[in-house]
Amino acid sequence: MNVWVSALRPKTLGASLCPVLMGGALAWRDGVFAWTPVLAAFSGACLLQIASNFANDLFDGRRGTDSGVGANARLGPPRAVGSGAVSQRAMAMALVLALVLAVIPASYLTVHAGAVFAVIGVLGAICAVLYTAGPAPLGYIGLGDFFVFAFFGPIAVAGTRAACDGAWTSAAFASGIAPGAIAVALLATNNLRDRIGDAAHGKRTLVVRLGEGFGRAQIVACHALAILVPLVAILFFGVPRGALTASMLAILLAPISMSIILGRDGAALNKSLAGFGAMLYFYGVAFAVGVYLGGVAA
Repeated sequence: MNVWVSALRPKTLGASLCPVLMGGALAWRDGVFAWTPVLAAFSGACLLQIASNFANDLFDGRRGTDSGVGANARLGPPRAVGSGAVSQRAMAMALVLALVLAVIPASYLTVHAGAVFAVIGVLGAICAVLYTAGPAPLGYIGLGDFFVFAFFGPIAVAGTRAACDGAWTSAAFASGIAPGAIAVALLATNNLRDRIGDAAHGKRTLVVRLGEGFGRAQIVACHALAILVPLVAILFFGVPRGALTASMLAILLAPISMSIILGRDGAALNKSLAGFGAMLYFYGVAFAVGVYLGGVAA
């Protein structure tokens, strides 16, 4: 059982919860919040993230990316397939189950809030699998960062807001830049840690393509975005000033990024990964509480 819990990668699931909390808060601010569509948005996002995690475990395991030795040895926690704890067949069945279950919330949202949710669901499922599968996996050609930013950022926040009444708002899209940036920071930290092994297995992430210095700068820039986005959303998109609580939280957590720009490397980056995972959870809560305290728009 523990191996399957690890395969879910629970420390990263804040990437699904954070934008849903933010989008739900904006829906409440606009006076259209409803529990059922918000919970459907969360379950759909979470299931697609789990599917992506299972696909990553399966296809990286097949390629041997997660089972290096010596200088290429894996620095993160052991993966289910790569370590031999779970068979490829079992992981493939778990992947299919996650995708099938994701159809349920996607179908509800399609009926309740529009056909665009069917499109998002299909694209999300395809990208979740193609992140590590196929002849040109997104994660292996340096496009993983863009997928993560879009689906765990603006699309997720604006989609949760739209799930309530079908309205896609500029405030939600703008606010969504923040969780997308934090999710990219988490991914880039993972890729920075694994860059040597990834390069040896042909996984050309942005860090592998553009270098260690780029990866460190990318992480700091993403953290800076998380600080600045609420301010921009308040000044130009009518988001309540209480959203600055999210900026304050991100400032307090700046040491996560500072340690990376100052040279933290190797297995020590696992602490940074845990930090960004926690940041996603708390950032969403801080934003939602701040917006809630701002009251319903007149």
